[in-house]
Amino acid sequence: MRVIAKRTLKTFWTKHKDCEEQLKTWYKECEEAQWQSPREIKQDYPSASFIEDNRVVFNIKGNKYRIIVKINYHYGILWIRFVGNHSQYDKIDASKI
Repeated sequence: MRVIAKRTLKTFWTKHKDCEEQLKTWYKECEEAQWQSPREIKQDYPSASFIEDNRVVFNIKGNKYRIIVKINYHYGILWIRFVGNHSQYDKIDASKI
């Protein structure tokens, strides 16, 4: 998958050093993945949640942080739409971000 944009993750882990390694690992795994469906994501990330409009919520660092992405399976592109902690996540509409 082509992940857009790593800069979003870097900005976040600069402020939240405790999740830097987990975010780097997640990014690398996504870059190497060739997901064609939610089922394939679920095999790699059993705790991933799927919401409307091809959005996926990934739990990072034992669910302390969350990443919301929008995926285009056909073109193999994954857009990072949100990175934040639980309280930030609770304040947004994950299906619209």
